Amino acid sequence: MSGWTAADIPDLQGRRAIVTGANSGIGYHTALQLARHGASVVLACRSAERGQAAFDRIRAAAPGADVSLGTLDLADLASVRAFAGRHAGEPLDILVNNAGVMALPRRTTADGFEMQFGTNHLGHFALTGLLLPALRAAASARVVTVTSGFAWSGRFRFDDLQGERRYSKWGAYGQAKLANLVFARELDRRVPELTSVAAHPGYAATNLQETGPKMAGNSVMEKAMVVSNAVVAQSAAAGAWPSLYAATAPDAEGGACYGPRLLQFRGSPVKVVTPPQAAKPGLGDRLWQVSESLTGVAYGAAASA
Repeated sequence: MSGWTAADIPDLQGRRAIVTGANSGIGYHTALQLARHGASVVLACRSAERGQAAFDRIRAAAPGADVSLGTLDLADLASVRAFAGRHAGEPLDILVNNAGVMALPRRTTADGFEMQFGTNHLGHFALTGLLLPALRAAASARVVTVTSGFAWSGRFRFDDLQGERRYSKWGAYGQAKLANLVFARELDRRVPELTSVAAHPGYAATNLQETGPKMAGNSVMEKAMVVSNAVVAQSAAAGAWPSLYAATAPDAEGGACYGPRLLQFRGSPVKVVTPPQAAKPGLGDRLWQVSESLTGVAYGAAASA
């Protein structure tokens, strides 16, 4: 995989993909490259307006690309169920669990979950489970779940997962990103009919970095993030390479995590070392049970513990 870029993606004709959060950043570039290489891609976006703008940009960049729009709000389980109901009727080859929020002031989802854990993990857990019949119907389905280097700082507070007693925006983000990583590993273990892989973009310039300060009314930090994105970060297009490698490379390993080559910060994708807490015995099983209980989505007989 040395020097791998989006140009190395194989022909994806006949394959169907869903990318969450495809309206901007990593998700947009993931969807664009999948479509450019022949996949039929559903842009799963919360905002219909921003989704339409992304759709138009992809069609302009890749004329004739097979793309469509789907409304999906991962912070609302009713929306997740409705989306899955519309898109579970035919085989699904690639699901990229990309959408997320980062370091927000404490907010709750429509179902009362802390916003970062609810959106980044529980929404994707429910979506994947509801789409499992479509994934199992494909010949060799891939599920890619996007985590972050902040998973290294993540710790689960199972007695306060929703941050009701004590809340730290970065602590909640680390917990959610650790959950993404643990989920990817556990899904690969439990559902052998598909390949589940984690990926993280390193430091890529997206709107995530600016959203938290903006919501908190911290204009100084917001401006600092704009400067940092411009000067330090790699492009969102390059940040999408690990997700694209995980989704399409023939030798991508189930249960592994792919990230940037240079200190997991920037560069071409490689298999990366993951935080030791992600492999703690019994952790995946406990997170799975909690997630099924909170979302009401049971993977059932498809999952072999």
